[in-house]
Amino acid sequence: MMTIVTLIISMLLFFVLFFGIGFILNMLLRMSWVMAIVYPLIAIFIIDKYPLIDYFRSSGKAFRDLGQRISQLAIADVLILSSGLAGAILAGVVIKLLRKKGYQMF
Repeated sequence: MMTIVTLIISMLLFFVLFFGIGFILNMLLRMSWVMAIVYPLIAIFIIDKYPLIDYFRSSGKAFRDLGQRISQLAIADVLILSSGLAGAILAGVVIKLLRKKGYQMF
């Protein structure tokens, strides 16, 4: 059972974590949306219990189980994961805005 305080702190941590990682990756790779594209894969690794190789060995079973696990996520888990996605997207928006204003990073 998750309290409301734990939920808010978790959402804030995921937002800040993926905003920071996305911002740094966008600066280094000069690709504004790299973290927003990679984030769904990271979320799948957080949700799923199968190793990556099982998606190639027994893909039907692995994807079926992934679909079941995604459909059984609690509201708190969805909120936490979506706040991480919001942080990754906002990092791309901020980088584009800074580059438009003339800031050059690396």
